[in-house]
Amino acid sequence: MKKKVLVILAAMAVMGISELTAQTKIIAHRGAFKNTKLPENSIASLKAAKDLNLWGSEYDVHLTKDNVLVVNHDNDFYGIDIATSTYQDLLAKTHPNGEKIPTLEEFIKAGLKLKGLKLILELKTNKLGLERTLEATEKAVALVKELKAEKVTEYIAFSYDACKKIHELDPKAKVSYLNGDIAPDQIKKDGLTGIDYHLSVFTKHPTWLQEAKALKLTTNAWTVNAESDMKSLLDQKIDYITTNEPELLKTLLK
Repeated sequence: MKKKVLVILAAMAVMGISELTAQTKIIAHRGAFKNTKLPENSIASLKAAKDLNLWGSEYDVHLTKDNVLVVNHDNDFYGIDIATSTYQDLLAKTHPNGEKIPTLEEFIKAGLKLKGLKLILELKTNKLGLERTLEATEKAVALVKELKAEKVTEYIAFSYDACKKIHELDPKAKVSYLNGDIAPDQIKKDGLTGIDYHLSVFTKHPTWLQEAKALKLTTNAWTVNAESDMKSLLDQKIDYITTNEPELLKTLLK
């Protein structure tokens, strides 16, 4: 009898762990910046995401004129155009907290010290065209490998060509498409591992989330900041939510 009870308790524990690991995970959009009053895509906002014990932090990568990969959301860094400027040009400005624009190498190295935090690398589409976008893609994947950061890095991009290029360069990499115009079955056929679509796409295509799950693709929605939208996606058991309000989402998950 005692053995049966122990077996039942062990089974319940395993079920509990499974439910926990299946819980929707939080990704800080551009780091935990909004409520912390830190600059977006700064190393400080990356560390703040870790301080909140979030699953991951998303950040954006551009290629400068002199082929340096840097981390910033917009195409310009406080008015200095990134694609047509050198890295040295960008050092003329700093974030309000005094940080210079991080290189991708500096950013990943900082992230590797934050044990348990996934680094969600968004490869930005270069304004100078597809060739430069793919050059940035090759350099980013090579740097991730050089720094041995594959296990903590997942890739996202609006450029489908960039997504496919990442898969070609690293077939084991986790790659999700952002633009929302390709159905899950095609994503699967092309070897990508997930869809990462704006929350409006899941409203427009209400079957896509479950279709993706059936195909064993990961599902993520961005940028989800309203409580009602969070609750709706949580009810649908989406895998990830990318948000500017990670503190609110943490509260809902509890």
